[in-house]
Amino acid sequence: MFSYIADTLRENPQVAIFLTLAVGYWIGSRQFGSFSLGAVTGTLLAGIVIGQLGIEISGQVKSIFFIMFLFAVGFGVGPQFVRGIATDGAPQALFAVVVSGLCLGGVYIASIVSGYGPGLAAGLLAGSQTISASIGLATDAINGAGLENAQAELDLIPVAYAITYLFGTVGTGWILVYFGPKLLGVDIAQECARYEREMSEGAPAAGFISARRAREVRAYRIKQDGKATGKTVAQTERLAEGERIFIEGVRSGEEIVPFTAETVLKAGDIVAVSGRREVLVNILGEGEEVDDAELLNIPVESVDILLTSKALDGMTLADTAQQPYARGVFLNSIRRGSAAVNIPVLAQTKLNRGDILRVAGTKASIDRFVDAVGFADRPVTVTNMVLVGLAIFVGGLIGSYVMPIGGVPITLSTSGGALIAGIFVGWLRTVKPQIGNVPQPTLWFMNSVGLNVFIAVVGISSGPTFIAGLQQAGFGIFFWGLFATGMPMILAPLVGKYLFRFDPAINLGCCGGARTSTASVAMVGEIAKSDVPMLGYTVPYAVSNTLLTLWGLVIVLLLT
Repeated sequence: MFSYIADTLRENPQVAIFLTLAVGYWIGSRQFGSFSLGAVTGTLLAGIVIGQLGIEISGQVKSIFFIMFLFAVGFGVGPQFVRGIATDGAPQALFAVVVSGLCLGGVYIASIVSGYGPGLAAGLLAGSQTISASIGLATDAINGAGLENAQAELDLIPVAYAITYLFGTVGTGWILVYFGPKLLGVDIAQECARYEREMSEGAPAAGFISARRAREVRAYRIKQDGKATGKTVAQTERLAEGERIFIEGVRSGEEIVPFTAETVLKAGDIVAVSGRREVLVNILGEGEEVDDAELLNIPVESVDILLTSKALDGMTLADTAQQPYARGVFLNSIRRGSAAVNIPVLAQTKLNRGDILRVAGTKASIDRFVDAVGFADRPVTVTNMVLVGLAIFVGGLIGSYVMPIGGVPITLSTSGGALIAGIFVGWLRTVKPQIGNVPQPTLWFMNSVGLNVFIAVVGISSGPTFIAGLQQAGFGIFFWGLFATGMPMILAPLVGKYLFRFDPAINLGCCGGARTSTASVAMVGEIAKSDVPMLGYTVPYAVSNTLLTLWGLVIVLLLT
């Protein structure tokens, strides 16, 4: 039976890839306390074991899936990458450049001191910085460097990666959570609470425009001596000082009548009002509540909106709430960046172009808001493959160009070109959403499956030589992995504090973003009991995700 399975896998390598994915995702999902290996490490280990059977797979397979993966990475980080370079995210973007440079420097120092070649160095970079994408660019660089022992160097990449990835994953979180606050000399929970208070200036006493508390639409008949009698719609809505209530419909006599902000309300009119229940009772409670089914039959919806308005880019939520088109719209959440992290909904939180706003309100209010601020990002299932295909094609042409510098041929490769194309298209969609979309499920497939097919092929191909490579690398590379992971993360909070003067509440979020470690920022958020650290995460993540990937090419060039 085993012989039959082994022969089948050798004769049908495509089946071996799917077996590797299945086993790898299963291993990666297993929890060991609060820790899991993740799909990438699980797939690599599964590939190495299955690769002991001596399975040959065309290198084109991993190239195709890797290009697909890099395009998805670029598409996801594009808006924040461009924002970091072009607008007020520049300090965080520059911080990411510095930290990425420290990461590269740590790997380079370790490689020079230990005498590692480009293969071990590339694996050390990918594992210690948990940037699996760099393996692809390093592979292209080694293949194009004209080395006599190119295949031997390539076989060492997964060895170093597997040895150093474990601490690269958990070490970043440990350092930021347990040492970060001590390095900054602060209580991170208190700092985040202080930051929230400062950022809430201008918010209503009962909370900002977020619909965290239930909103209702109720109908009231206005009394002769009621608070709203003789007042305009706009004046009535302002009766709830520090709150947001909106008149959604008016019945005068027997008819439901059209109205504007200047319409005067009369005794006997029935109004449909949206807002928090206790506020409605307090402001209009002396009026008679009525069950007017026709008046209350108001279409209500919740929708995700892609923010594309240049006017709103950098505007605070407090200022946004005062805009005429925000009338009747309640904000539930803000998601930002390729990781779709939740941004705190505070009065002084600034909106960024490319943010996804989850809003609720009547259909008329939502439509008005969408027309003014962006694009209704309603769920779709179809990917614009014309856009994806052409973007990767053009990016590949650009990346394939070879520029000799000092006699050394320098090229981004088709993989690097796909990454740049993804960044451009991802940014362009925040300006022109009509160009089409890559739905979130498709992005997940391109990101996760694209990368893991690449890793599966790497693991299977290197399987027969992995043990020999492990003996060659030695256990010392694990300790160099500790150095390459720990040194940048110990210095990063200090750089953020003294050089960039970041607020302590977001400093560690900037550090986690600059190391592209979503898990570490989530850990910081847990001890801080706040989402505030996420405000420093998105721009550094976008910049570092790009740079750390490109460092796979750079580290090979530095050592050849």
